[in-house]
Formats: sequence, C-alpha cells, structure tokens
Amino acid sequence: MVIFRPAPRTRTATAALAVSATLLVLTACTPAVDVKAAADAANPACAPMMVALPDAIGDAKLRKTNSQATAAWGEPSQVILRCGVNVPPPTTDRCVSVNDIDWVIKEGNPVWTLTTYGREPATEILMDPNVISSATVLADLAQAAGKIKAVRHCVGQEELQNLPKSK
Repeated sequence: MVIFRPAPRTRTATAALAVSATLLVLTACTPAVDVKAAADAANPACAPMMVALPDAIGDAKLRKTNSQATAAWGEPSQVILRCGVNVPPPTTDRCVSVNDIDWVIKEGNPVWTLTTYGREPATEILMDPNVISSATVLADLAQAAGKIKAVRHCVGQEELQNLPKSK
C-alpha cells in the first residue's frame, strides 16, 4: 500500500493558500457603501480628482463604495462624495471659498449638501455638520476638488455693488 504524504513545502504552500483565501473572504465581507452614481459620473474629468482623494477626513477613514466616481468616509458614513452632479447655475445661495475652491452650501436638517461652483463636472458632498466639521471636510477635500479646473467663481455682494450701472 502506498501512502501519499505531501512534502513540507506543499503543506506550507497549501496553508498559505488557505490563509490567503480566508483573508479574501473576510475582506469581501466588508460592505461597500451604497452610493448612487451621479448622472455624469463617467466624465473623464472626475478621474484625476478621484485618485487624489484623501485616505481620511479628520478621523473618518475612506471606505469603498459601489458606484463610479463616488467616495465615503467614516463608519457609519460621515461624508459622501459624488463627482458628475449637475453644475449649479448662478445662485443667491450661500457660496464659500475654501483654499480657492468655491462651494455652494444648502443647509438641511441634519444633512448639508455642498456642491463645487464653477467646476465642470461638479462635485457634491453630503455631510452632517453635527457629526463632522464642514471646515475640516472642505479643507481636506480642496486639493482633490482642485483637480477639476475652475471656469467660474462665486461673486459676493462687493463685486455686485461694483458692477457698472446700465443706462
């Protein structure tokens, strides 16, 4: 009778393969954040911004999402980002500039929507200012958002008052 015993290397390789398979299964169990892609998510201009996103915003770590041109930070999600949303038209909504990136802010209860102004495609952020500081979010995302070129800027009251009067 012949008894087959794997060589020590084969056992080691088999064990390593089993550990790798287990880690793959465990990694696959981490749920991706369900984020609906924006209408223009396939716009190539989103790509440079997406690869420049920070690994963390404040203490919130970047997580995987299930849609193109989207990102999420924190568990549970504290910040959601979507590139390729509708570009905001000129508006009287509040507009702030953080590190040369203009954002139109719509305060909700509790979620705020912040959308880049003057950049095509536009990027939208959903966040709760009671959970994470909007100043931190906008400062941490400025470098990535700047990868999409600005074509317009917010205009404040001072600029409006200095416009030439029509005759």
